[in-house]
Amino acid sequence: MDVTILLVEDEEGLRTLLTSELQFEDYEVISCASGESALEEFQERQGKISLIILDWMLPGIDGLGVLRKIRRHNEVPVIMMTARDYVGDKVSGLDAGADDYITKPFETEELLARIRVILRHKQSKVQDDRKYQVGALMLNTKTRQVLFDDQEIQLTQREFDLLLVFMKHEGEVLTRDDLLDLVWGTSFDGQVNIVDVYVRYLRKKLDGYVEEQLIQTVRGVGYKLQSDDEKENI
Repeated sequence: MDVTILLVEDEEGLRTLLTSELQFEDYEVISCASGESALEEFQERQGKISLIILDWMLPGIDGLGVLRKIRRHNEVPVIMMTARDYVGDKVSGLDAGADDYITKPFETEELLARIRVILRHKQSKVQDDRKYQVGALMLNTKTRQVLFDDQEIQLTQREFDLLLVFMKHEGEVLTRDDLLDLVWGTSFDGQVNIVDVYVRYLRKKLDGYVEEQLIQTVRGVGYKLQSDDEKENI
């Protein structure tokens, strides 16, 4: 599989180093030093870029701004690079649609491992074009739509991925570690409580449509998605 990576980093030394390392791994690399040039390259090559490695602190439009503009129309995987080691910043990046983040300074091998995980995840999504249904709630992986009684529920990419995991494992109890591995990837090194944050986001979105809470808390263990029919049989 040919993989083209858009690398966005304003520090010339790091940009040159990463370009060399990625090319050594047989990735095609397009490198940019600013948010504006990244958006231009992405627009010109839309559909050909497999993954974006995006620095947070950029001149002009910062990385978060670039990510938000891209996420309006495209779900290409994005790894954020940041010198910020604050949970709030990381949550902001993930909530804006980043698939992963890595904190500077980092070892190149760690970045390469994260790239491999995301590309495997992307490939599995391509192979999993199907519909999942729990009661009146329907999720379509091909169109990335979630419907309840034909009403569309707007979810962020992370919320969609989380709901997809719950629907794939309907009725099963999933621990926080299970959800971290299945949604954020095994290389994720953030705090486990990010699962609770996103379950809360997802519940809030679903509550506007579903009369009873589908995502149940299993105290001391984790969460499970349970349909109304299953609840009646308990």
